[in-house]
Amino acid sequence: MSKLDEKVGKYLDDLKSKVGESDPDIDLLRKITEAAGPVIYKADAETVSASSKEELETVKNNFLKKKLGVTDDAKANEALNQVLEKYGKSNRSKYRVVVYYLLTRHFKKEDIFK
Repeated sequence: MSKLDEKVGKYLDDLKSKVGESDPDIDLLRKITEAAGPVIYKADAETVSASSKEELETVKNNFLKKKLGVTDDAKANEALNQVLEKYGKSNRSKYRVVVYYLLTRHFKKEDIFK
């Protein structure tokens, strides 16, 4: 099993156990994992700190705006809050790829990763 496969498995487990997705789109998850690049192999960068405003701004600017094309700040903030709530506020390790996956599904932008 490759390191990428191990990461996808870890993210899939989080989607099922912490988010409650019974049938996640594994192909989409894999493509988002691949698109995230080397960041997934750095422990600090692999997760999103929901308590850090700077971190959330980074997700909003670098993923929602640049990758998904979501330019409405109010919609971006609302979606980010919904995704973090769904993932679990008490859950301290929120994997970046899982957050990106949930945001992609929220905005129905799966075609970007096809």
